[in-house]
Amino acid sequence: MWDFGALKRGRDMARVTGRYEKTAVGGEVVAAFVPRALPPNDPPIRIEGALARRLAAAERALGLLELAADMVPSVDWFLYAFVRKEAVVSSQIEGTQATLIDLLAFEAEEDETPDADVEEICNYVRALDYARHQLADEAGLPLSTRLIHETHRRMMEGARGGTKLPGEVRRSQNWIGGTRPGNAVYVPPPPHLVPELLGALERYIHEPKGLPSLVRAGLVHAQFESIHAYLDGNGRVGRLLVTLLFEHWKLLSRPVLYLSLFFKRHRSEYYRRLNAVRLEGAWEAWLDFFLEGVEVIAGEAVASARTLFAEVADDRARVLSLGTTSVAALRLFELLPRRPILTVASAVRLLDTTKPTAGRAIDALVDAGVLVETTGKKRNRAFAYQAYLDLLRVGTELDDAPGSV
Repeated sequence: MWDFGALKRGRDMARVTGRYEKTAVGGEVVAAFVPRALPPNDPPIRIEGALARRLAAAERALGLLELAADMVPSVDWFLYAFVRKEAVVSSQIEGTQATLIDLLAFEAEEDETPDADVEEICNYVRALDYARHQLADEAGLPLSTRLIHETHRRMMEGARGGTKLPGEVRRSQNWIGGTRPGNAVYVPPPPHLVPELLGALERYIHEPKGLPSLVRAGLVHAQFESIHAYLDGNGRVGRLLVTLLFEHWKLLSRPVLYLSLFFKRHRSEYYRRLNAVRLEGAWEAWLDFFLEGVEVIAGEAVASARTLFAEVADDRARVLSLGTTSVAALRLFELLPRRPILTVASAVRLLDTTKPTAGRAIDALVDAGVLVETTGKKRNRAFAYQAYLDLLRVGTELDDAPGSV
């Protein structure tokens, strides 16, 4: 059973970031945390010393990533690759057991039905695409609670999410960690307070002045996770919200930062830092962690873009050096970064040509050492742009047990 007196004493010794409200769930009375509206105060956040240096480093790293995105020869497949990497890793944090290769293999077979894990990742990609189109359209939804709900609705489509009130705030008390509410790691606000809390968060997002935008993005993510507005999908929507904020506040012009990879690598620390905000008011420690993630992953994304384009340039030269390379083979090669796994059937669709022509184009790229046959079959074969995939897939394989935020 919760010791409400101990909770209050602990809160009195640190910045007050919220209050506790008694609520009954599962036959137990528990302390649900109700966060204060942003920005943190009493005392306010101070960007100075080591935190100021961390912020400056993160901003520089984002600037270099934006420059890299501007300078690449084909920003479309740069975006294609990194959006999918973020979708895969963010979903894996929540327990999805599928990899980037699983997603790309499904996309190679456009008429196939995905399994539940791949479907969740596809939903993430579709949800992000929907939200970005809304924000870019003058007649679309602004960055708002309604847009977040509609994004959640699309993310939760399918068998697993259909019973989890997609697009609607929860109507029951939830909890995180533990075997029951009474020993939970965290109990979010009671459901009747969620709409009010989301409204306050929306107002903060549109507050025209205050802390630096990169800091505010970190605050908004932590606050959204504390509100935990939905029965499921809170972590994925919260991380997708960071992507939207970066674009909305013009920190990046495209979603090319796969920040979830940092959270996945340091999953336990990610959860610990978020919980310390609630328990101790440790906003500065959370921001240091968040900004470090931005700096690290932005730097890795720049290096990854450079390496991927060097690989493509080298392979293009190899294909062109073959005197027998056909126009169809060259066209197919240029499509590989957006279809690094393909079949003869998908090549027919991509090239809008006949099966024999598509087959010869694939054979030419196999002969050039670009494509590798991956099934070992004589029929229904699949081919992979293996060198490219080996670079892109870093960090997207399955590892330790999932958690939930």
